[in-house]
Amino acid sequence: MRRCVIFDLDGTLTRSEEGIFNCVRYAAAQLGMEEPPVEVLRRFIGPPLKYSFMHELGMDEKTAEEATGLYRQRYQKTGLYENSVYPGIRRLLAGLKRQGDWVAVATGKPQKTSERVLEHFGLSKWLDRVVGPDLSADAGKAELIRRALPEDWKDGEAYMVGDRRFDIEGGKAVGLKTVWAGYGYGSREEYLECGADLYAATVQDLISLLDLSPVTPGWFLSMEGLDGSGKSTQLALLTGALEQYGYEVVHSREPGGCMISEKIREIILDRANQGMTPETEALLYAASRAQHVHDTIRPAVESGRLLLSDRYIDSSVAYQGGGRKLGVDEVMEINRYAVDGLYPDITVFLDLPHDKALARRYQASVPDRMEMEDNAFHSRVEEAYRKMLEMHMERFVTVDASGKPEEIGKEIAQKVLEKLDRMEMNRLTER
Repeated sequence: MRRCVIFDLDGTLTRSEEGIFNCVRYAAAQLGMEEPPVEVLRRFIGPPLKYSFMHELGMDEKTAEEATGLYRQRYQKTGLYENSVYPGIRRLLAGLKRQGDWVAVATGKPQKTSERVLEHFGLSKWLDRVVGPDLSADAGKAELIRRALPEDWKDGEAYMVGDRRFDIEGGKAVGLKTVWAGYGYGSREEYLECGADLYAATVQDLISLLDLSPVTPGWFLSMEGLDGSGKSTQLALLTGALEQYGYEVVHSREPGGCMISEKIREIILDRANQGMTPETEALLYAASRAQHVHDTIRPAVESGRLLLSDRYIDSSVAYQGGGRKLGVDEVMEINRYAVDGLYPDITVFLDLPHDKALARRYQASVPDRMEMEDNAFHSRVEEAYRKMLEMHMERFVTVDASGKPEEIGKEIAQKVLEKLDRMEMNRLTER
């Protein structure tokens, strides 16, 4: 009998307080009530809605049912997306499925709504079953947990993971080992009262407790573009989107990304080093990259994180191979040992003509040694980038970088998240 792991949803897999709080506030306002204090709002996470409206806001049954309807009205349109996945949950679920465990969700949130949340954040692919009550009846937590287990389960190893007493009491009633998610919304007093068998203060503690082996590898993403194309802004926006979906993002940059590589960066970009030969420059970039791969990129990916780098080998191909006229093949050969076979899973390219990019860059701050080169140099860099796009279309996500930063960011996030979802699916089917 394979091991079974059943999760609650709110406060265990997702950090859902923003959407829940806003929907409770909306329901209260529509009924002419004052806004509930935060300490009361927090107690809405986990228990059935009708129960919470009655016990936390003192409503009678009829009013609580009306409040529940108002809550769900807003939640279906907006509140669903005011949510985020806890860092490490993607790695946890992927790891459980990779080692063949039965993985399910048993939640007091309505079934259809729960499925929408899990599908929106790309978590459904790792779940064998999702169980929640329908809108016509409130099922007890124990019954939901029983339905989440496989039909042939009897008394094998099984866990119920949750952050409220309803989860723990339900798990105990069914005969499961219970795990308190200490990073969720339950209080310490509630934890002590319900008597959970095990305690996980963080998602990482939960990963260790469930003994995931082997670790599911993470992903390597890079962002490329001409100087002035808006990489810093878009890196920040993409990071926010990835973290909302539960990716554990590790930032890095080139040249740089670790102590030795940062020292090499100072030499490469120093305006005083105008006499540096193209060959020296290319070799310094490769040396920096070799240390970066060894110290930062590979360890992050092997630990299951997502490494997001500001530039990688494509920059060397464009700037030294194209701009410095060393040749694409020659620069690739120089970097063969540096990359050690490690290339990005996805590369975002911010597409902006070199003249517009440089105009932006010069307005921002004093240009460094590379940015001081003439127009012909930057024209060759742009041309080299376009050749790379043709050669590696499957890896690149190309976005027009001439629009508003927020709109560009949304397009990048959508394309990157869709591509990551496909790659996760492919990895799952190849298991």
